[in-house]
Amino acid sequence: MSVSVAANDSRVLLRLEEFLPYRLVILSARTSNAVARIYAERFQLTIPQWRIIATLGQYPVCTGRDIALHGMMHKSTVSRAVAALVKRGLLRKEPNAYDMREEHLRLTDEGRAIYEAVVPQARAFEEEITAAFDPAERKEFIRLIEKLDAHTRKLAPDHDPDA
Repeated sequence: MSVSVAANDSRVLLRLEEFLPYRLVILSARTSNAVARIYAERFQLTIPQWRIIATLGQYPVCTGRDIALHGMMHKSTVSRAVAALVKRGLLRKEPNAYDMREEHLRLTDEGRAIYEAVVPQARAFEEEITAAFDPAERKEFIRLIEKLDAHTRKLAPDHDPDA
């Protein structure tokens, strides 16, 4: 017995623009692209390069693997961005005495200066985005993001994308 279902049957139709995972990806891309203007125009940084600088601004010494896991980036993306940042003198590599297969990464003084210059602008951008909410809505929005993040971590725990 063959069952034919109309293409617009609500049981099978997925309206992509109403599908939460898609909406989150689009919102993330729009937000990321908008904030990228802050560091791209003035400092000629790509999104992965900025994420590395921001991570090392928060955690002064990391490995490429640490950064990849923290930023949910592929190891090869991190590797290319690290190479570019080292070449520009914004990052330095130091041997890891405990594991010679990896290196510790640190911001140089120039890299730290870029981080410190971008942070206030990034914070102002965050305020601008969340200006769409009143203070109670903003607090609730952050709470819901944290709740959704915790739940999705249970559904799909962070893992090494290269494993």
